[in-house]
Amino acid sequence: MTEIDDTDRAILRALAQDAHANAGEIGRALGISQPSAWRRIKRLTDAGVLGGAHVPADRAGLGFGVTVFLGIKLATKGRTSLEEFERAVLAIPEVQVVQHVLGLFDYRLRVVARDIADFERVLRRRIMVLPAVGQVEANVLLTEERRDGPI
Repeated sequence: MTEIDDTDRAILRALAQDAHANAGEIGRALGISQPSAWRRIKRLTDAGVLGGAHVPADRAGLGFGVTVFLGIKLATKGRTSLEEFERAVLAIPEVQVVQHVLGLFDYRLRVVARDIADFERVLRRRIMVLPAVGQVEANVLLTEERRDGPI
């Protein structure tokens, strides 16, 4: 595990707020030189602490006005069932996140759709026909508040 000090944490917070910030901007904001900021960013990246930069797209702005979280309990739970389900669900473009979880359900999915009718089409024609799908529970997202993680 990589040792992370207060300056590294400040760099991580700065990049969480603006993934496009360069080492010079971060260095100036933190009172360190550009080369020092660059070396720290490179070390954090090489250690796997930092991944690629992601720019969140506005789903509603792209025409996807509905987000639904699905809990899926598989009817059968062998290794083959899990692998077949995961491979099939990852091929559905409306499925944004697939989480294998412990609890009442085996999987949690984040699904986006243009509207409720579009979601129903995705559910009936793409998700309910997946290998080993048993019980399904849907929760429609009403609002979402995001905050930075524990960095």
